[in-house]
Amino acid sequence: MRAKVVIIGTGFGRYAMAPAYTALGCEVELLSPRDMTNIRRAIEAPCDLVSVHSPPFMHVEHVALALANQRNVLCDKPFGRNASEARTMLDQATAAGVMHFLNFEFRFDPARAKMKALLDQGAIGAPLHFSCTLLSALARTRPHGWLFDRALGGGWIGAYASHHVDALHWLFGDIESVSCRTRIDVTSRPDRNGVENHTVTAEDAVIALFRMQNGVTSSLDTTMAAPVDLPPQTALLGSEGALYHAGGELVLRRADQEPERFKSASPGDPLGPPLAAWLARVLEALATGAAITPDFSDGLRCAEVLDRMRDAAAG
Repeated sequence: MRAKVVIIGTGFGRYAMAPAYTALGCEVELLSPRDMTNIRRAIEAPCDLVSVHSPPFMHVEHVALALANQRNVLCDKPFGRNASEARTMLDQATAAGVMHFLNFEFRFDPARAKMKALLDQGAIGAPLHFSCTLLSALARTRPHGWLFDRALGGGWIGAYASHHVDALHWLFGDIESVSCRTRIDVTSRPDRNGVENHTVTAEDAVIALFRMQNGVTSSLDTTMAAPVDLPPQTALLGSEGALYHAGGELVLRRADQEPERFKSASPGDPLGPPLAAWLARVLEALATGAAITPDFSDGLRCAEVLDRMRDAAAG
């Protein structure tokens, strides 16, 4: 049976999610997050999944409406503006008894999946340290909007560090402690018409250190407002070797052995392969009724750490 998916959100929802669902054979209806009349109509009509990709300050309203109509829901990260909103959505989904999914699609990135498989096989021994660097010009010249407004759930902690936090949970377990420093490198931005400048209140750069309960440490150095793009790099150091990912290739290195190289997704298409793999699993879960992760509980677990990061940066 062809699944009917209602997508709320005309940013990421339009350019990433709608093509991914369509490629998997779904019937898709794409709606503006501010068009509540059509959102209510679409959700009240028969559908198999409501896929929420509105800005974080709208997540609670859109998720609640879907749950009130007993619809299965997939919500994007960072899953509301804070852990309190995330907990509300998880509690509502649990009470509704529907299937719920959290859009941490990078768990299904080919390089990340291979890294986890090699780690679980003991290829580098016991994990010791996980390092990630992403210095991007993605939003350096973007006009002002919710992404740059702290009160609306904006900021690079929610937009990107959330993926790193979820990767730590997925790879290593619970986070024991976190320290964090943030910057706002682009302090004002024009509106979309280029007329009025707005002061930026949400961070565009993050440096964070984590310690897991099992002793693994991790560092994250990232910005969305660099003057130029630099190649992202990920390294996982273990007691017997290391895994290094950059430039579309994952490399396994061990002492006194030749490196093993594994091709990963094309650097020019970071979203397509993980979204295809993740949404295929979501559709299978809808068809079989089998619960899968990541789900809303993973979203809350992440949101609690993001709150700790923001508190540490403000302290």
